[in-house]
Amino acid sequence: MTLTMSCAFNTSMDSPEHARIAEELGYTRAWFYDSPAICADVWMQLARAADRTNRIGLGTGVLIPALRHPMITATAIANLVEVAGKDRVSIGVGTGFTGRLTLGQRPVKWSAVAAYVDAVQRLLKGEYVEWDGAKITMMHRPEFAAPRPIEVPWVAGVAGPKGIAFAKEYADGAFTSRSPVPGFDWAVHLTFGTVLDDGENPGSPRAIEAAGHAAAILIHRALEFGNLEAVPNGEQWAAAYADIPDDIRHIELHDGHLWSINDRDRPFVTGEVLEAGGVALSKQGWKERLAQLAEEGATEIAYQPAGPDVPRELEAFADAMRG
Repeated sequence: MTLTMSCAFNTSMDSPEHARIAEELGYTRAWFYDSPAICADVWMQLARAADRTNRIGLGTGVLIPALRHPMITATAIANLVEVAGKDRVSIGVGTGFTGRLTLGQRPVKWSAVAAYVDAVQRLLKGEYVEWDGAKITMMHRPEFAAPRPIEVPWVAGVAGPKGIAFAKEYADGAFTSRSPVPGFDWAVHLTFGTVLDDGENPGSPRAIEAAGHAAAILIHRALEFGNLEAVPNGEQWAAAYADIPDDIRHIELHDGHLWSINDRDRPFVTGEVLEAGGVALSKQGWKERLAQLAEEGATEIAYQPAGPDVPRELEAFADAMRG
C-alpha cells in the first residue's frame, strides 16, 4: 500500500512557514495540534498557513471539544474553508491528551465528543441545533463565513474500542499515535522522531534535540495513566517528579511536551532510549518502519518534526519516505 506523506506541527508561530516548506517538499497535508496551554492558537495559525500556501491540506490534529463552544468551532471551520478552500480542510477530533492534561483535566468521554461533533456538523449543514437549552444556528451572512452547507472530512483520534466505534459513526477515518487501527480506508498515523545522517549515532546532540521529545512522551503518558513498566528506567524517571506538589505536577510534567526536553527528563533521554523507541533511525530504518506501519493498516503518515531545525527534519523525512 502506498502511504500518503503528511506532517503534523506542535502549533507554533513558525508553523505556517513550516507548512509552506512542507508544501514545497511534497507533503499532502499539515495537521496542527490543539493544545492551548503550550501551543499557539490552532485556528489562527491554520489561517496564516492558508495564506502562505496553495495546495497542501490543512487540519486540526486533533481538536478538543471541551475547549470551545460548538458555534465557535463551526465558525472557525467555515472561516478556514473560506480562506483555504473546502478541498483543503480536514478536521481531526479527540478526547484530549495534551490538550486536556496540560490543564490538569482528564480526557473527556466519547459520548460528550459525539454530542459535540454532531452539533458542529449539523451547524455546518445550516440546521438548528439545541445547545445549553437553546436553539442555535449559523446566522452568518456571506461576508462573515462560507455559505452553508459545508461538508469537510473528519478523522477521530482513537486508541480503544469506544473511540473506534465513534470514528465509524461520526468520522471518515482514524487518527492514531500508538499503533494503526485496521479497518479504515483513511488511517492517519502520527509519527515522531528524526532521520539520522549517514554514520550518525542515535545519541548525538543533534538527534537528542530533534527526537528527544518523542522519548519524553513515554514518561509523560506513563505518569498520567500509571504504566511505568512500559518505560525504560521508569521508576527512576518518575522519581524526578516526586518533589513536585500534586496540584502543579501536570504543569512541570508537560513542560516542552512534544517539542523539547525539559530539565527533569533530560538525564533519561539517551541514544539507547531513542533507538529502542524507534524514533532515531537511519534512512533505511525509516523505510522499514514505514513499511511496517503500512502493513499494520496505516494509509497516511503524519510526521511531526521538532528541534532547532524543523526544515531539515521535514526534508530528511520526505527523502526517507520516498526511498
